[in-house]
Amino acid sequence: MSDGLSLAREKMGAAGVTDTAIAIFADYYAQLVSGATGIVPESTIAPIGDVPRLDDIAETPEDVDAFARTVMIRLNGGLGTSMGLSKAKSLLPVRDGLTFLDLIARQVLVARAEYGVRLPLLFLHSFNTREDCLAALSAYPDLPVDGLPLDMVQSQEPKLRGDDLTPVSWPADPKLEWCPPGHGDIYPTLLDSGVLDALLDAGFRYANVSNSDNLGASPSAALAGWFARTGAPFAAEITPRTPMDVKGGHLARRRSDGRLILRETAQTLPEDMQYFTDPDIHPYASTNNLWFDLQQLRDVLTERGGVLGLPIIRNEKTVDPKDPASPAVIQIESAMGAAIEVFDGATAIVVPRSRFLPVKTTNELVLLRSDVYEWGEDQVPRATVDTLPVVSLSSAYKKIGDLEARMPYALELRDCASLTVDGDWSFGDGVSAVGDVTLGSEGGVVENGSVLR
Repeated sequence: MSDGLSLAREKMGAAGVTDTAIAIFADYYAQLVSGATGIVPESTIAPIGDVPRLDDIAETPEDVDAFARTVMIRLNGGLGTSMGLSKAKSLLPVRDGLTFLDLIARQVLVARAEYGVRLPLLFLHSFNTREDCLAALSAYPDLPVDGLPLDMVQSQEPKLRGDDLTPVSWPADPKLEWCPPGHGDIYPTLLDSGVLDALLDAGFRYANVSNSDNLGASPSAALAGWFARTGAPFAAEITPRTPMDVKGGHLARRRSDGRLILRETAQTLPEDMQYFTDPDIHPYASTNNLWFDLQQLRDVLTERGGVLGLPIIRNEKTVDPKDPASPAVIQIESAMGAAIEVFDGATAIVVPRSRFLPVKTTNELVLLRSDVYEWGEDQVPRATVDTLPVVSLSSAYKKIGDLEARMPYALELRDCASLTVDGDWSFGDGVSAVGDVTLGSEGGVVENGSVLR
């Protein structure tokens, strides 16, 4: 196994990976060899308990001071391979031909104008997404602020063979030998890239981070002000769970020391999934919308030599995600939100569901594109119903190309409680659903203007 680490170090060094990133990888590799899985048994944690709610906090003029010292960071390294994409998911059209990337840029530009703040926008790209996304962002020449960069590129690491933990070789496509190390890499990347120092030198103190596929996480002066007043080094936004996200990560308190921790699905024992998915036990979903104090982050990173020591996530895949017969590999990852357990005094806040609109599957994309959401001049989607419909599509719609071919028009779902499509159906224009609707496995055509009941 030590040969595997030596080979991985050599490969990373030859590719120009930083010493900090190699040190972090070596630390995780040692954990992997020792049998660490990152599993968090239910018996070791307790529910999160009472936390403040954004709905109870009114925006004040003083919040603008904190907002003026805030940078917006968006994680933009994902290709959306589960949806059959080979480019950044953020380049998918959402409405009126505008992509996730367009809408994020416009949200920030509107907030700058409304509050009179600089509000830098910074993307964390992977080696897979940077070129295409920067080309798309060139349509917004006013985005860069005060000479600060518009993006930084996260590190890369070799995928490891599942049998001997050596770096996998895949001559058919050498790029597939590499993977991003998970979004926990944001912290050493901020440090190694010099961006963290540049932000502090330019007078910025706070960062708000979220996924680029979550358009609900729009710029918020109220949250910036709340976070500044807490004096906390780190905070996570959480939101009441719905049936669409009971398998997403959640926060809990570790019984041994009372610290807040993040537990993801991959860190949960099969026999504990009944507790993991039970909203009566763990009522809040982790939104992956985070706030952290840039100065306190730099202090901790400097103290630890850039290695925060986030819990390992062992992700088992195949070297070619599109070829299940390709060699089994292990990807070592870490979650950005797991840093909540690193910082003394870290906290959380309950936010409305409107700040958590993730698009991980075509089910959620169909919902976001539907008339369930209205879009204001600030380019923020707002639900027009109290309870969101649950959309469940068959495997015929899993890939984005298949979805576009079968469902080229937005659905009308305001009066829908649930839409389940079991078969292969093609939808015309102006189709609406009312109540609980199920289309059977026989498949067929839903004509223009149909009302499904």
